[in-house]
Amino acid sequence: MNTPQDTSQFVPTDNKEFSAINALRFLAIDAVEKANSGHPGMPMGMAPAAYVLWAKHLRQTPHDPDWLNRDRFVLSAGHGSMLQYGLLHLNGYDLSLDDLKQFRQWGSKTPGHPETHVTKGVELTTGPLGQGLSSAVGLAIEESYLRALAQEELLPIDYRTYVIAGDGCLQEGVSSEAASLAGHLKLGRLIVLYDDNNITIDGPTHMSFSEDVGARYRAYGWQVIEDVDGTDPSEIDAAILEAKDDVLRPTLIHVKTTIGYGSPNKAGSHAAHGAPLGADEIQLTREELKWPHAAFVIPPAAYDAFKRQKDANWVAYLEWKTKFDNWKKLNVSGDPQGDNFEPLSPLATVLFPKSVQELADVFPEFDTGQNIATRSAQGEVLNHVMPHMPWVLGGSADLTPSNNTHFAGAVDYTPDTPTGRYIRYGVREHAMGSILNGLNAGKTLRAYAGTFLVFSDYMRAAIRVASLSGYPSIFVFTHDSIGLGEDGPTHQPVESLAALRAIPNLRVYRPADANETAQAWNMMLAESERPSSILLSRQKLPVLAKNPDAARGAYVVQSDGYCSSPASADVLLLASGSEVSLALKVQKKLGENGCAAAVISMMSWDVFEEQSDAYKASVLPDTKAQRVAIEAGIEQGWHKYIGRDGLFFGMASFGASAPADVLFEKFGLSVDAISDAILARRTTHRIRRR
Repeated sequence: MNTPQDTSQFVPTDNKEFSAINALRFLAIDAVEKANSGHPGMPMGMAPAAYVLWAKHLRQTPHDPDWLNRDRFVLSAGHGSMLQYGLLHLNGYDLSLDDLKQFRQWGSKTPGHPETHVTKGVELTTGPLGQGLSSAVGLAIEESYLRALAQEELLPIDYRTYVIAGDGCLQEGVSSEAASLAGHLKLGRLIVLYDDNNITIDGPTHMSFSEDVGARYRAYGWQVIEDVDGTDPSEIDAAILEAKDDVLRPTLIHVKTTIGYGSPNKAGSHAAHGAPLGADEIQLTREELKWPHAAFVIPPAAYDAFKRQKDANWVAYLEWKTKFDNWKKLNVSGDPQGDNFEPLSPLATVLFPKSVQELADVFPEFDTGQNIATRSAQGEVLNHVMPHMPWVLGGSADLTPSNNTHFAGAVDYTPDTPTGRYIRYGVREHAMGSILNGLNAGKTLRAYAGTFLVFSDYMRAAIRVASLSGYPSIFVFTHDSIGLGEDGPTHQPVESLAALRAIPNLRVYRPADANETAQAWNMMLAESERPSSILLSRQKLPVLAKNPDAARGAYVVQSDGYCSSPASADVLLLASGSEVSLALKVQKKLGENGCAAAVISMMSWDVFEEQSDAYKASVLPDTKAQRVAIEAGIEQGWHKYIGRDGLFFGMASFGASAPADVLFEKFGLSVDAISDAILARRTTHRIRRR
């Protein structure tokens, strides 16, 4: 257990500072107590550092929480959310004392962990530890990209990204990946305040964590400022100033704190981490910290402590807005909301992007008769559209040639070329997903990044956060089935498609051919309120005739000489991705045996579910037709469409190492195996009916 620091050792310089720091502590204490749930210890220990940051350094204003040139603040240690809510309240954001009293309650603005779509002033949703710090790297990349464009046009964009992270954040592997890339990219306007209180849920960190964190971050290429006393505002202030002076390296400020600071019996213990202090201990803490105020009573001095910085920020905001308005007059023609709008500079094109509908003509259409892997088709799509969309950044986790995520004319994003639009994430799928969320969270830039589908498990936490928060991140996954072949079952994602479909609010696209791939990209780039994932084949697939109904998620594939009306079909063949072309071959063989089958491409289940009942009935009519699903993945979810009596042809095990055509044959995904099983089922049913 830590020894609690002497609460009289450092006395704040004036009553305002004393009031602000203790107000942050007791707002957290009292809200957690009222909710009978939460984490009071972290806010109690980090209140001085948070106060110094917000009252002396952070550039933001509640009058315009979305001000482009504001500093970004990320509470990566999101369990201490009451610290952020207290800061927002004391700084005049739309978060009242009544809102704080509703901490962790149904429908409140103060959920248990910060959520950007719930609370104005929260930059990032920071649930799983490490996600906030890692996504903040994306925010820092966004700043450097915009700053580089703006410098050429004499518009000041120069904000910083500040993060409060704890031991848990730095133990999670995702933050290590992200910090490594941040150091490599020299993101000097990223500043992390490390709340080192030596406590996690299990107890003292020495039970599992004894490394030299500073040495690790120095090895990443960071500036590290160590031994900063978390109770001394002047020492914290000096450390932040030192961090701001180094614009070539991100900075880790190692702040030594005591969890539950001020609590006579729980300070320095895991008992202060994740549970209310209790009425008796709260009273003792009030006495120890000389805080005479009742619960949720905040003296005026606590608000006044932030006034100087708030006033300075307001002046800075007005000055910046004047410069921005003058820049806009020179670089934007017409009304950005009107038909006569035209951006006149690279930065204007980014800040006032054209809609995807306006750029519809740049999306390619592929001719039938070709065989193209959908990953290769994606590369062609990006070659066509990306030169027209400088607000979109791409990237890959060291799989660029395999993912086909690079585009013609793309320049790598590096410290020397910060206007480059292609990010080399290295072998860091965990961090890539989180950084991608940071790039998309501000909705100034859009970004996509790719890896193999089997590695989506590494990114699942980030995909889930994006779906929860409505970030329009685009997750590109190639090598989407056993069709990848010889790499074997470790790389063949038989269950990954079903796992992605299980995430609420995530668009999942598995296009059947090159034209569906182009349509999927059109839809993903037009999306602004939710993330998307696209699953692409390694193997070549026949190009189908473009059908506008692909934009509805599912449609009937037209095939000359065979049944194209689901209403009159004996069998409905439902498939996605590479198995659509297999279904068309099955359709042909069934037709040769007197069985009329219609093929339905189900590129996106969630898009299809949003269509009208009439359209859905036209694709999947309520007839006696046998329903069959064909997909080189597991069965989960398909019976919603094929019913209890439907047939499923796919995977019930992991794959194997062999050429793709051998695997499809061995696992029963062949024309003969599927057709024979369907015909046998129909014969059996006819005999039974007699």
